Amino acid sequence: MLKQSLQQKLLQKLSPLQIQVIKLLEIPAAQLEQRIKKEIEENPVLELDGEGRDKDSDEPEVKEQEVEKDEVSIDDYIQNEDIPSYKLQSRNFSKDDKHEDIPFSDGMSFHEHLTNQLGLRMLDERQRMMAEHIVGNVDEDGYLRREIDEIIDDIAFSQNIELDEREALDVLEIVQDFEPPGVAARDLQECLLLQLDKKDKTFPAVNDAYNIIKYHFEEFTKKHYDKITKRLHLEEEDVRDAMEEILKLNPKPGSSYSNPMHRMVQHIIPDFILEIKNGKPELSLNTRNVPELRISQTYSNMLEDYSGNKKNRSKDKKDAVMFVKQKLDSAKWFIDAIRQRQNTLMMTMNAILQYQKEYFIEGDDTKLRPMILKDIAEMTDLDISTISRVSNSKYIQTNFGIFSLKSFFSEGMQTDSGEEVSTREIKKILSECIEGEDKKKPLTDDKLSQILKEKSYNIARRTVAKYREQLNIPVARLRKEL
Repeated sequence: MLKQSLQQKLLQKLSPLQIQVIKLLEIPAAQLEQRIKKEIEENPVLELDGEGRDKDSDEPEVKEQEVEKDEVSIDDYIQNEDIPSYKLQSRNFSKDDKHEDIPFSDGMSFHEHLTNQLGLRMLDERQRMMAEHIVGNVDEDGYLRREIDEIIDDIAFSQNIELDEREALDVLEIVQDFEPPGVAARDLQECLLLQLDKKDKTFPAVNDAYNIIKYHFEEFTKKHYDKITKRLHLEEEDVRDAMEEILKLNPKPGSSYSNPMHRMVQHIIPDFILEIKNGKPELSLNTRNVPELRISQTYSNMLEDYSGNKKNRSKDKKDAVMFVKQKLDSAKWFIDAIRQRQNTLMMTMNAILQYQKEYFIEGDDTKLRPMILKDIAEMTDLDISTISRVSNSKYIQTNFGIFSLKSFFSEGMQTDSGEEVSTREIKKILSECIEGEDKKKPLTDDKLSQILKEKSYNIARRTVAKYREQLNIPVARLRKEL
């Protein structure tokens, strides 16, 4: 039996403008220009200001443009409405179709360099096939990551040619003689030995370096220099000279043959610019790459004409009115979203600036106060998720460098005197202690914990180890030097 009933529900739905603002908040300055250009391409109502942007303005403005009504016709947008959509868009692709991008060749790759050297060697068919498989399994760092017996099995299955291990190892030695030195090594020890083999061993330092890597590699990796000195019957100065030779070697020989055109260089464009004038910080939003937007007056007038003339309005004209109205609303939402984005960014950064005023004036990490997202959210009356979106992937340019906004957020702890300090301040002191230590006897985590306690920072050894790892500083044993 069917029944009808009324039911009330309270739903929270985001408006198109709110969705736009949320998406734009996450975009850093480097990507905002591209996002605006994409919106202009999709919406003909949006236009760029050809006269250039006012340098002192942080917000895009809607400006009128005097254009004759006959210059742009709405028929340009509705004349093809009778054409079926399948004739305008090609979507007849199969899932099995392969879409391969043709790369732009701007130089010889690392593997091409190895293959060219292979052509200069006198090899029979079996050796050449093995050599090609070895070169094909060398990674970008220059190491052979696949076992020799597995390569032999691959050739046996694919080419029906059986090779014995000795024959395969002989071919491997040929490939390992290629440039750059150390290529096709199976581990770091072999890579370093191949490079030392090409050096003149009549020099004592080179010979000692070879013996250290070949016979005492484990002690070398653990920096047990006293054991190396005793077992090789060397003086401390000899070990130091040998270590200098080892440090000249390349642990990743493949990287030495890299085309500079292939390198990805990431340029950081700051979202905020902070200047100190007369001892006071002045914050501005970086809008240098943000083009100014305006709504075309032509389309606004067009909508008014069609809306006012209700007589003799055909179905095509009604569709044209709906089309223009939709695009105008979308353009206004986008401009308002950009404006709200700028206001939210400035509001959040001003709150951070106020909270960390002493730090931004002096640039001293010890002046940085403990700060979490909730602190700024309470100051701005914004949600924590909004503060997180603002601080994510955003940078500020100061007189003492460019910093990520997220780097200013840190937990805090209390000193013995009850003063609250930032963990970033503790990390800086920890880093300074390690930089000033005696490298022959590096400070252990226990010793570092004691030093921090003497400075009124009551921190456990495991916390010191955690901060040291966050700073990418190795343990004391690996920091030892001669």
